[in-house]
Amino acid sequence: MCDLKQADIKERPGVMVVRVAEAVGMVLAHDITEVKKDCFKGRAFRKGHIIQNDDIERLRSLGKEHLYVLSVADDEMHEDDAAHALANALMGNCVHIEGEPKEGKINILASENGLLKINIEALAEFNETGEVMCATLHNNTIVNKDRLVAGTRAIPLVVKKGAVDEAVSIARSNYPVIEVMKLRKPRAGVVITGNEVYHGRIKDAFRPVIEEKIKAFDGEIVGLHYAPDDEAFIEKKLRELVEAGADLLITTGGMSVDPDDVTRFAIRKLGASDICYGASVLPGAMFLIAYLSNPEGLEIPVLGIPACGMYHRTTIFDLVLPRVLAGDRIGRKEIAQYGHGGLCLACDTCIYPHCPFGK
Repeated sequence: MCDLKQADIKERPGVMVVRVAEAVGMVLAHDITEVKKDCFKGRAFRKGHIIQNDDIERLRSLGKEHLYVLSVADDEMHEDDAAHALANALMGNCVHIEGEPKEGKINILASENGLLKINIEALAEFNETGEVMCATLHNNTIVNKDRLVAGTRAIPLVVKKGAVDEAVSIARSNYPVIEVMKLRKPRAGVVITGNEVYHGRIKDAFRPVIEEKIKAFDGEIVGLHYAPDDEAFIEKKLRELVEAGADLLITTGGMSVDPDDVTRFAIRKLGASDICYGASVLPGAMFLIAYLSNPEGLEIPVLGIPACGMYHRTTIFDLVLPRVLAGDRIGRKEIAQYGHGGLCLACDTCIYPHCPFGK
């Protein structure tokens, strides 16, 4: 971006030239740099600074006899005031403003660990107003406390109140545009299926994968069972896990189209509803999600992980699990939306979630 030339400043609406002695109470329209030979070069006064009596002599010592200052009309707002109004309208639960505006921009940070939720359509409408902007991280990004999640500002130094009011109205009518959802700590029940594992013909590779992923969310595994490819056996073990207090059921294997792959049929017999089998994600196309009511009437998500979960570091499971823990109800529509960005590139060094997968 080019430096702002003096001629450009003179031509900007709302900017005027005044003598230093007459500038008290006015808003500085540009940074003023101080240079001390072999010692210091930096900003002495920042743009937006309100000039005080005590500043006059220092400004003169910096060689300033005239200043560019802002002239803010009654129907206008200074960029800092606008940034506060915009941020407050955009923010929902578990986010906060980072300090004071810097050069007209306010940063919005997460107040808790959780899942970032962005109202994408409302954000686009907000940005279409033209005089303001807000940029965010991707929707459904896992964030830690104090992580930068968004930044917003008015684009001109002095902005019309009407433009700010329009953007604020859009944000408030679509509340919340930006928020962080806390993630519950799962009590997972796991059934690992497959004759080859149950009968000890091969070593189970799923257990450490599931344990690691549940531990990452400070969860616990209340029970883990091995089951052959038998519908009744799998159903029985899942019921035992519900009785043991599991609030999340995970099954692994038995999700393809082979005759022995019966896990999804056992889940149906269990009484699960809203069964969604198949996902527009690679790896994870044979993923299953369903919901089961426990004795207290609460819904228990049931996640069926296909075999790819053993040997791919990141799959559909990693995309869906945090959303489930945040309280999202995942159905056919949500699964279908993963098609855009749902192709894992299987990089030699996985950098998920800092990559396009699932975005």
